[in-house]
Amino acid sequence: MPKPAGEEKQQKAFGWAATDESGTLSPFHFSRRENGDEDVTLKILYCGVCHSDLHNLTNEWGFTSYPVVPGHEIVGVTTKVGKNVTKFKVGDGVGVGVMVGSCKTCECCQQDLENYCSQIIFTYNSHNPDGTKNYGGYSDMIVVDQRYVLRFPDSLPLDAGAPLLCAGITVYSPMKYYGMTEAGKHLGVAGLGGLGHVAVKIAKAFGLKVTVISTSPQKESEAINRLGADAFLASSDTAKMKSAIGSMDYIIDTVSAVHPLFPLLSLLKVNGKLVTLGLPNKPLELPVFPLVSGRKLVGGSDFGGMKETQEMLDFCAKHNIAADIELIRIDEINSAMERLARSDVRYRFVIDVANSLSAVG
Repeated sequence: MPKPAGEEKQQKAFGWAATDESGTLSPFHFSRRENGDEDVTLKILYCGVCHSDLHNLTNEWGFTSYPVVPGHEIVGVTTKVGKNVTKFKVGDGVGVGVMVGSCKTCECCQQDLENYCSQIIFTYNSHNPDGTKNYGGYSDMIVVDQRYVLRFPDSLPLDAGAPLLCAGITVYSPMKYYGMTEAGKHLGVAGLGGLGHVAVKIAKAFGLKVTVISTSPQKESEAINRLGADAFLASSDTAKMKSAIGSMDYIIDTVSAVHPLFPLLSLLKVNGKLVTLGLPNKPLELPVFPLVSGRKLVGGSDFGGMKETQEMLDFCAKHNIAADIELIRIDEINSAMERLARSDVRYRFVIDVANSLSAVG
């Protein structure tokens, strides 16, 4: 059993938590550790609502530890810094993403790939080495080791910029690693949700030709006219899918539900790359023939390390990229989760924590 932290090393915090697999969130009082020498304490202003929050709330992945306070797209302002903190000062705009700790010494950590560390500590639904439990950003404040805190560019909007801390880096990292940054190349973005709509914006900033691939034909106008995609491909349109065979250099697959990969692989040119980012709760079938016949690659990618995440934030600030959001109050979170389960959001819910949590609490 995780051991509780000493009372003298705790401070009171307040948020919303789920206590069972119903996933229903309700007000929850808990404790954070006191600010240590390497720590940054921040008042949370906004927190994005990621699809993985929904997976965790209802234990779809099978490893939720209740009670759980979700939220890993956190933007706030520093209220306290430890004596060894050099990167931040009180009053700075900062962000906290998917992780709040790692071993700091392994090969991955030494290469700024903390997100692949075998001892990664997630922002919520995880435990620290001392056994204390981590709670996420659907709360009023958080204490984080300075290594895992990000400087939030002044030119980024705090609310619409929050989803970049997960959705943004999750699409930016594979674009950089798999070489999807060459201007003029053709990128398909499968799924136009929280990740997909940010992928379109970042890809266009890299100079790519972008085609959105979606099961929802009604999204064509938004994809092209609002988000700046060059083309739209309804996956249900057999004739258009056939005409697009072999036309794309890369595809980023953001779909989080179980879906066939063969149609996507068929769209790739020889030497094409399909990178999957969604996390369905059941395995996907991988057809081998289109891989072999086209020397194609199927890869995966998680969110990025701290250095790359900061690079992504700065890139988005330079190119005026932020998420398209629906700003909600904390007491609207359960209805928002119901809508998220139906994919009824354009394109990311963000909780106005500072202006609604205290009023409810």
